Amino acid sequence: MNIKIIGIALLSLIYVACNQSNSNKEHNQSVESHEGHDHGEHEGHNHEGHDHSDHEGHNHDEESHEGHDHESEAHEDHSCDDHNHEVEEGHDGHDHEDHEGHNHDEDDHSDHEGHNHDEESHEGHDHAEESNHSDEISFSKEQAKMAKLELENVSSGTFHYVIKTSGKIQASQGDEATIVATSNGIVSFVNPSISEGYYIKSGEVIVNVSAKKILDGDPVEKAKIAFETAEKEMKRADELVDDKIISAKDYEQIKMRYETAKTTYQAQSANTSSDGVRIKSPISGYIKNRLVAQGEYVTVGQAIATISQNQKLQLKAEVSEKNYKLLKNIVNANFKTAYDDVLYKLSDLNGRLLSYGRTSGQQSFFIPVTFEFDNIGDIIPGSFTEIYLMANPQKNVLTIPVSSLTEEQGLYFVYTQIEEEIFKKQEVSLGQNNGERVHIISGLNEGDKVVTNGVYQVKLAATSSVMPEGHGHSH
Repeated sequence: MNIKIIGIALLSLIYVACNQSNSNKEHNQSVESHEGHDHGEHEGHNHEGHDHSDHEGHNHDEESHEGHDHESEAHEDHSCDDHNHEVEEGHDGHDHEDHEGHNHDEDDHSDHEGHNHDEESHEGHDHAEESNHSDEISFSKEQAKMAKLELENVSSGTFHYVIKTSGKIQASQGDEATIVATSNGIVSFVNPSISEGYYIKSGEVIVNVSAKKILDGDPVEKAKIAFETAEKEMKRADELVDDKIISAKDYEQIKMRYETAKTTYQAQSANTSSDGVRIKSPISGYIKNRLVAQGEYVTVGQAIATISQNQKLQLKAEVSEKNYKLLKNIVNANFKTAYDDVLYKLSDLNGRLLSYGRTSGQQSFFIPVTFEFDNIGDIIPGSFTEIYLMANPQKNVLTIPVSSLTEEQGLYFVYTQIEEEIFKKQEVSLGQNNGERVHIISGLNEGDKVVTNGVYQVKLAATSSVMPEGHGHSH
């Protein structure tokens, strides 16, 4: 009998332990699962001494379930089921009358209903604040120093209406000289390596022209012979005219031939050497064009080279007819050449408007507008340019430097400073630009701080930006 009582007590303890394990498992899945808990099978079961104090005030904080092993629970459930069957089979006829009416009120699960679901509330956390910071970029002071970061406060001011077009750089009139041959013959350059861009001093010999081996003979030698012959005839005519053997008219004709031969010979002999007739540059400057090759035959008056001083240049813009009415209001111009990204401003080059056409060309629909300026930069005559003509001024216009812009799939963006080390990518709508500054239609407000230098470093930082302390969302 005692053994039977001890066995019943042990089985009862195992049963209580199983119930406790099942209760915890069901609670993790859902609090409501306790509302449908069935205690019918345990009516009359002796739970005296069963202690639910472990459940009272039980706190299922998020940390208490971390690493919870459900395999163990599954094992315990299985064991409990086995024991339940043993109880039912092994205690047939066991009298539980003393336990009928057992009150389960003591088994209070109210603490489970008031359970603190911190984890569930976290799942419903409002991430609105987080989305507000998702487009912010962290860029430290050290990064800013390395990138030579520069900022500008957006402000309104005067901005001129812009006509964007193309054109060409050309030398100013009087700033060039063409070197021509003074004699027929074969060209021989003093320095065979002379080419475009070579600097020439005034009076420096560029080429020799020789006709010694030409069938027609050397014109210098011919001029010498003609002069010597005319000189002898002139001396003889002086004697004959005194004796009145020849008429005064014949004497004048002989004298004229002598003077012509003398002038021709002196002109050629003054610049003649053993290599032929020397041809010099009339001005100092750079060879713009070399028009003949070494060993080429030239005739008198044929162009050999063009020398440009490059002190004054002209900017010739081709403007569409639709902008004709605006031409009278043009006051200045900026331009870029095809060989560099430098923006040249005529206002910095002592530039001035020379003229604008009143008609379009015969073979084009463009009207020429011509400026003149000092060539204090490295500007090549003959180069093609992108030109920004500035006309009517407009007031209270928001503008920023063109260097502030980045483009992505046809959209334009800038980077604004929100805090000392926090930046934001901002889309903007653009108006006209003069090559230096661009009109902002929307996207920025007066007073915003815009990155003007170091833009691409900030853009790269956006892909790996880490929010500084104070902007995180750790829980």
